[in-house]
Amino acid sequence: MQGLQAAKEKASGLFANKPLLFKNAHENFHVEQKGYDQMYDGEDLETPPSPERPPPRPIDKYVRAECPCLSTRYTVALLACFGFSIMFGMRCNMSMAKLKMTEKHNTSVGVKEDTPFNWTVNVESSIDSSYFAGYLITQVPGGFLASMYPANRIFGAAIVASSIFNMAIPGAMSIGPAAVVMLKIAQGFVEGVTYPSCHGIWRSWAPPLERSRLATLAFCGTYAGIVIGMPLSGLLTDYISWQTPFYFYGVCGVLWYFLWLWLVFEKPSKHPHITGKELTYIEQSLGTAAQAAMPGFWNTPWKAFATSPPVYAIIVANFCRTWNFCLLVIFQSAYFNTRFNMQITESGFVGAIPHLIMTSLVPIGGMMADYLRKNNIMTTTNVRKLFNCGGFGLEAFFFVLVAYADNKYVATIELTLGVACSGFAISGYNVNHLDIAPRYASILMGLSNGIGTIAGFVVPIVIDNMTREKEKLEKAITEWRAVFLMGATVHFIGITIYAIFASGELQPWAEPTPAYESPMKSLDHETTFTEQPSAPLKNTEAPAYGAIAAPPPRPPAPQQHVPNNPFVSGAFYQAEPVQPPAQEYQEPSEDGTY
Repeated sequence: MQGLQAAKEKASGLFANKPLLFKNAHENFHVEQKGYDQMYDGEDLETPPSPERPPPRPIDKYVRAECPCLSTRYTVALLACFGFSIMFGMRCNMSMAKLKMTEKHNTSVGVKEDTPFNWTVNVESSIDSSYFAGYLITQVPGGFLASMYPANRIFGAAIVASSIFNMAIPGAMSIGPAAVVMLKIAQGFVEGVTYPSCHGIWRSWAPPLERSRLATLAFCGTYAGIVIGMPLSGLLTDYISWQTPFYFYGVCGVLWYFLWLWLVFEKPSKHPHITGKELTYIEQSLGTAAQAAMPGFWNTPWKAFATSPPVYAIIVANFCRTWNFCLLVIFQSAYFNTRFNMQITESGFVGAIPHLIMTSLVPIGGMMADYLRKNNIMTTTNVRKLFNCGGFGLEAFFFVLVAYADNKYVATIELTLGVACSGFAISGYNVNHLDIAPRYASILMGLSNGIGTIAGFVVPIVIDNMTREKEKLEKAITEWRAVFLMGATVHFIGITIYAIFASGELQPWAEPTPAYESPMKSLDHETTFTEQPSAPLKNTEAPAYGAIAAPPPRPPAPQQHVPNNPFVSGAFYQAEPVQPPAQEYQEPSEDGTY
């Protein structure tokens, strides 16, 4: 018996305060030995009790829907980044193809121009701007689609549809410019929902203090697409054919779509393999805002949008940013080619350098913005203004220097610094929708991006007409100088308006109207069980004159004391006399002492 007792004590010492480990077919459950009321605190259980959590899919039995080194929300951000990279890489295909189709060759007869398609300046402008005609149409509808249907599915479907259209462009070019215009409109039409749907994704996935870093990580794919797309399209065009970039990016978009379907879900509670710690963190940080009913067309506060200065500040900033971004994406290679006589491959690599630096600065800017907000160093409003105006101002300053640059190396350095600094602006206006109205973020993104797209529609027409004689070096110098000075002026206008009217605070109209609740009755109107509702309660009225007042109520009898019994109401502990322990009896000595 003593050996059994010793074994029990040793075992209890070994397992005291040790975690318990439960295991099933899918996960290990790590549970500390806590009190019942502290058993689940969002940090221990790998599978929290979520009623909406679906069972694993058949494919998950073989390959789990997770990236080993990334949390689930950062997996969503990284895949969204890849999707934007493919989308904006496809925009570089046409600019490189046009340079190849108008390439000049030195022959024995003289300089010969390779022009398989004899397009005029007006035709080229129509093709460049036709994309933005379709892109403009679906901006606001894209915001409503993202609020009515799963935003992740809309985003993925838009990328794969655009990839399929991109593979059809070489065939359309052999038919005629009208077919190319129709395909570019269709491509812009489906891509118009990408930005609003991405904001719809972050409505359910981004904790408030991580909005900047998650959104900027996704949106830096925009610039990574230019970084990769320009040199890659130039290489494929120069060494294989001008059709190759269209097919390459189309296939990449289809492969990306399968990864997106496998790894990304509508919201955290729908993900079968998200950890309990991350799920609880996201849902508790978002609170009830993510579960609120999404707005429809008729209950959207359009009047509040139209009279809100912060909304106008975001719209103007989006327009200014779109103007200069389209300037660089569409005409940067042409600028280096005609101004400094660079070859196609060289202009592609040089044009990618500014966007490469900016791609690395965009997520850094997002982390800096979140750090300033999280540590209460600056308010959200001041953070947005600092990053947006600082990014725009530095890019405008370097645009002025580029306008007067006479050396290709100096121009490359100045353009690189300007474009790189503009990456900080993404932590300003581009995530500001989630600050002022998270419930309407996707709709506001569609509205602001739609109006900003007008710049993308206008820029090709304006700049093509401003640079009609860019083939002559003397004319190219003055024409490109005017182009970059115009871009700097657009940014200075955006800085002024955003600095005055922008805000980072939740707007009063941004929350749904609370449900109507009937007011509580006051004590004077409280219903009583008397024949006269307004009569005072029984035994509360004063006695009439001459009446004998009722005796006061008898106080309750004191409860009988039950010593040391905690189950009896009113029991208390008191010291009880204890018989001293028995001692061995000793016989008295002869003198009567012990």
